[in-house]
Amino acid sequence: MAKRVIFIEHDHASPGGPICKQFERRGYEITRFNIIDEESSKTPNVTPVWPDLMGFDVVVVMGSQYAAYDDERIGNWLLPQIEKMREVHNAGIPIMGICFGGQVMSRVLGGTVSRAPRGELGWYEIESEDEALIPRGPWFQYHWDRFTIPPGSTEIARNDLCPQAFVHGRTLGMQFHPEIDAQVLDVWLAMEGGCAEVEAEGVVVAELRARTKAIESESNQRGYDLVDRFLDRIATADVQPV
Repeated sequence: MAKRVIFIEHDHASPGGPICKQFERRGYEITRFNIIDEESSKTPNVTPVWPDLMGFDVVVVMGSQYAAYDDERIGNWLLPQIEKMREVHNAGIPIMGICFGGQVMSRVLGGTVSRAPRGELGWYEIESEDEALIPRGPWFQYHWDRFTIPPGSTEIARNDLCPQAFVHGRTLGMQFHPEIDAQVLDVWLAMEGGCAEVEAEGVVVAELRARTKAIESESNQRGYDLVDRFLDRIATADVQPV
């Protein structure tokens, strides 16, 4: 019987790109659970009916246009999610947290999330303590917030702005976006205000698209490799409950 992975998507524009593709190649049945549809994007404090996360072999917590510390605006689903993800982590179910998902897992494990001094948008190399797990990149960044390394966790990567990756038992939290390819970027830029948001950071949209397309083959391979390393190393590590 195929193993099952659920991708928790916090908005209507969170395709899994090469990450989803590699889970499929590894024989996983994919479930996508969307919390906020496009109609609710401006009133995002919805109350979803959660699936049984304990019935999956892996949980992937995706990015989001919202802030992982904005309990007032999205607390109806964010606070229950934090509790549910703590249960998943403590049960030893492997978790991959991407950007917002990494921030959520920092909160789950006792860390904090806050506004960063500046945004990061585009392709960046990072410093890595374990390049066999997380190489230097470049990796795609699209965030204005940052997390702290939770107590008892191991920092794997960082840059001059913030931590970029940590491991805690069978949980891997990341600030960057390994799921980005040219198609995913187009989906993001097509969101309301997407191009304006990018240009406000001094990034030229046409150049960002061209760079993403130019390095897509190698960046996709980094995403594939990351899934393999996650499944082979992190998902089989000792359980470290909190």
